[in-house]
Amino acid sequence: MAGSLLLLIVLFLLQESWPAFQHVGLSSYFNDSDWYPTEDLYLLTPMLWGTVWATLGSVLLAAPLGILSALFIQYYAPPLLAIIYRRLIELLAGIPSVVFGLWGLVVLVPLIARWHPPGPSLLAGILILFLMILPTITLVAQTSFAQIPVSFLHSATALGLSRWSIIRKVVFPTAKAGIITGIFLGVARALGETMAILMVCGNIVQTPSHLFDPIRTLTANIALEMAYALGNHRSTLFVSGLLLMAMVVLFVMMAESLRHRNLDAATKY
Repeated sequence: MAGSLLLLIVLFLLQESWPAFQHVGLSSYFNDSDWYPTEDLYLLTPMLWGTVWATLGSVLLAAPLGILSALFIQYYAPPLLAIIYRRLIELLAGIPSVVFGLWGLVVLVPLIARWHPPGPSLLAGILILFLMILPTITLVAQTSFAQIPVSFLHSATALGLSRWSIIRKVVFPTAKAGIITGIFLGVARALGETMAILMVCGNIVQTPSHLFDPIRTLTANIALEMAYALGNHRSTLFVSGLLLMAMVVLFVMMAESLRHRNLDAATKY
């Protein structure tokens, strides 16, 4: 059922994108001088780079902190503190994206503006996405650590290994696929985020040269312009959606493949 729904969505995106492929051409999305749909200029490269850099920056922050948080919950925190900490992470995962965006708009953006104007920027987008994907990476990593057979840990302890040596030589190799799965799922969420990014990034179509440049992502562009887009402009927005869909599906498939590989390996023991 889920596969059929996904296929229908892809077919719908292809159908709506087809007029743009016919009349605009794929090369225009990378070779036009700018994004001015009213003048038949459809450059998507700045928004693609904005999406990639915001996603990459947030993952570089969230991945190590998420893994360390998972280690703290599973191996270092007292049981009561571990339960409370995990519940807080789960609560963070349930906060709507518009709330993150609102907080970023009224708190984070003014702080960045004091440091380096104008405030709405790639950095603001990275920090908001970091907060949004941190719970995903943390919870998936912690679940992977919890599934490691206890016999592995007991054997390593019997050999006289310290706690950190056990984590480094036993836990990380055994849970590697689960950790990577969590990171991929975080990437997929960051790629698809719209409202929070729209509120804090400035929505200026340009390729960022540093962290304080305002940017516009592909998702924000769709949300901003779909209401009044017509003709090739509208079809091009569906091309953006198709591109995002392809990227998200690719990461989810990679995550699922690694998760199943990890489960298969665990059943051998």
